[in-house]
Amino acid sequence: MIDLRLLREDPDRVRASQRARGEDVALVDALLSADERRRSSGVRFDELRAEQKSLGKLIPKATADEKAELLKRAEQLKADVKAADAERDTADTETQELLLQLGNLVHPDVPVGGEEDFVTLETHGEIRDFTAEGFEPKDHLELGTLLGAIDTERGAKVSGSRFYFLTGVGALLELALVNAAMAQATAAGFTPMLTPALVRPQSMAGTGFLGQAAQDVYHLDKDDLYLVGTSEVALAAYHMDEIIDADRLPLRYAGFSPCFRREAGSHGKDTRGIFRVHQFDKVEMFSYVTPEDSQAEHQRLLEWEKQWLTSLELPFRVIDVASADLGSSASRKFDCEAWIPTQGKYRELTSTSDCTEFQSRRLSIRVRDGKQVRPLATLNGTLCAVPRTIVAILENHQQADGSVRVPEVLRPYLGGREVLEPVTK
Repeated sequence: MIDLRLLREDPDRVRASQRARGEDVALVDALLSADERRRSSGVRFDELRAEQKSLGKLIPKATADEKAELLKRAEQLKADVKAADAERDTADTETQELLLQLGNLVHPDVPVGGEEDFVTLETHGEIRDFTAEGFEPKDHLELGTLLGAIDTERGAKVSGSRFYFLTGVGALLELALVNAAMAQATAAGFTPMLTPALVRPQSMAGTGFLGQAAQDVYHLDKDDLYLVGTSEVALAAYHMDEIIDADRLPLRYAGFSPCFRREAGSHGKDTRGIFRVHQFDKVEMFSYVTPEDSQAEHQRLLEWEKQWLTSLELPFRVIDVASADLGSSASRKFDCEAWIPTQGKYRELTSTSDCTEFQSRRLSIRVRDGKQVRPLATLNGTLCAVPRTIVAILENHQQADGSVRVPEVLRPYLGGREVLEPVTK
């Protein structure tokens, strides 16, 4: 959530942020009104309680005639205090509910607009000319079938659409990717973490995934637990309700977990293969830093993502995501999109978001710097979302005979294998 003080001092900035997100600007005025009622009812409650306490001291000393009048006033005060207390609680509840609906403040440098209004910041690597090489590229599912690596038919039989099996070298390729990604993250100073896949409502809400993204989340009604769509949720909630000493920052974690997404609203999109699925594994970077360091940390996370994709020898671009496509928690987001030859376009492989103090305020995570205690900043960045990375590797490193060249960074994790060979023709 955002700082209420900032809302009071600069409501136009918050309105502009809501407008850029394509969200309801009237929410700002409703929140200002609720906050004013909360504060004024709090003042009235305090004044009535103070009068009530003073009256309590006067009654024992009063004469018989005075006491009757004072007792009458005491009864009225008792009712007034109760009413003021209820009014304060109602206004406070309304304020908190409205505050939780408000997205993070959009960074001023973010391009304004919808999904297609991003700005391309960088382009890396060379896109292969398969025509010049003399063959038509196969898509990842055809390659995965030839390699005995991907089985979507049995995935659908067992679990339904958008589920799959990774088999043989496909399973080994996932393990290689995870181990290589964890090795890079550990070398960069991240603490490896294996995180829970089920979390409580306060963890999911605290990270901002029960707002706009609620339709994409799986909920277990009987247990009131949520399946995470990313280990970001567990990593953000890891320090919930804690105060962290400033000299411990930055704290950096690399979480590995299964991820679950309904993919609501994606009917008809990416239905072939394993690009858009309901369950996948991912290595996620997560940082806790001081608010002053969040923008620099955002650039560091982006550099680690670029290092990873470069090591996989993939052509990719970096985009500055537009305001309406940020998600509620992010103030700014950079995506790295790899070239997918058979689609003829770049597709998102990694994403890194600066969530500033938005999540830490909701999760009550603070930093102690001397005598000052204040919210800190949280950031997240995908290092390796496994299925999409497998898609990009198979399609970009395929050879005319259906084999796939293994990037050098993965070879130590695949027993030195340089090429994945077809098992069927």
